[in-house]
Amino acid sequence: MTTLSIENVTLTFGGLNALSDVNMTIEPGLITSIIGPNGAGKTSILNCISGFYHPTTGEIKYGDKRLTHALPHQVTKLGIARAFQNLELFSGLSVLDNLMLARHTNLKYNFLQAMIFVGKASRLEAENRAYVEDVIDFMELEPYRKSTVGNLAYGIQKRVEVARALTLNPQLLLLDEPMAGMNIEEKEDIVRFVMDIKKEQKTTIILVEHDLGVVMDISDRIHVLDFGEVIGSGTPKEVAANEKVIEAYIGED
Repeated sequence: MTTLSIENVTLTFGGLNALSDVNMTIEPGLITSIIGPNGAGKTSILNCISGFYHPTTGEIKYGDKRLTHALPHQVTKLGIARAFQNLELFSGLSVLDNLMLARHTNLKYNFLQAMIFVGKASRLEAENRAYVEDVIDFMELEPYRKSTVGNLAYGIQKRVEVARALTLNPQLLLLDEPMAGMNIEEKEDIVRFVMDIKKEQKTTIILVEHDLGVVMDISDRIHVLDFGEVIGSGTPKEVAANEKVIEAYIGED
């Protein structure tokens, strides 16, 4: 299992610092949450880890691999997957087709093999289909597997988004507000799935989430951002008692 290290990361856009000298250590096998007010830099951190942004200064390391200037597909090959806040799904395709498409990098056969569809092509397609079916079962999406994603309830679409990331068999899973816009019952479902992903699949999870109650209940570690700077880190109990966090994020009477 691999540790993710964020070392002195600064991200600048036109002279404005989205992140300022950020340091975090993401220990393997834990749920680590990143919280903070809107515009604090939470999604910017995920963008830097996943290769959508490249830090202006600083380093991001996953074990002995440098992610600082890696591209998204290179990050994915290292076992890092992401579920987006804004759904990155093909709304006109079925749940099954969306998840199969996410596995396309595992279908390593040439055009001729694909046309004939015997031997290697057939075997790889069957292996990937079996893996996707396991994810569908795990995320309890069986009733929706052939449904068009765009016709599903928002809460189910968010679950499909998490499932899409899981089809990549990640060691590190980045969840960007997976419960945003959900009702209480839908949130409870996602919380259960997040806990199961950690426990059953031994996956390290970075969670960005606004629901403080959820964060405090399920996190092993928490990092708090405010205006791009880390103002508190520790266990949920330690963070809840941090005066800077109370002032900047929770607020004072």
